[in-house]
Amino acid sequence: MPLEMTKERLKAYRSNKAEILELDYALQNRWKSDTMIGNDVLFDYSKGYPMPQCVVGFDQEKYERLQDRDLNRKQLLEAECREVEQFVEGVQDSLTHRIFRMLYIDGRKPIRQEQVAKSVHLDRSRISRKIDNYLKNAQKAQNAQL
Repeated sequence: MPLEMTKERLKAYRSNKAEILELDYALQNRWKSDTMIGNDVLFDYSKGYPMPQCVVGFDQEKYERLQDRDLNRKQLLEAECREVEQFVEGVQDSLTHRIFRMLYIDGRKPIRQEQVAKSVHLDRSRISRKIDNYLKNAQKAQNAQL
């Protein structure tokens, strides 16, 4: 069962999309990083007593651990983004759909309600009320289904 949609989840969408891109980059390029080079100490007993010897190389365990962590985080963020996109696409009213899309989905930079209001020929307070009312009604509808 999906969580209820809130303004916070909608506002986090752009940040989540940016983090997904960063994780993609890390997943593809981590093996090139100097941070994957590790060292260890082995003791050489060839002379009858321990002599420490340094061994330097690629740290496979660290690499796999970081890859798993980032892949899990990426999958979690992608699922969250899909829920937000499905919620916005499910908005039936054309004007409300455009408002949600402009405010939360489209573009890389956040847009202010004043800018959305100007593009849909409403005042900012009407935009805010439309969002609040739609989210409140969506929550009521979800609770009614339970």
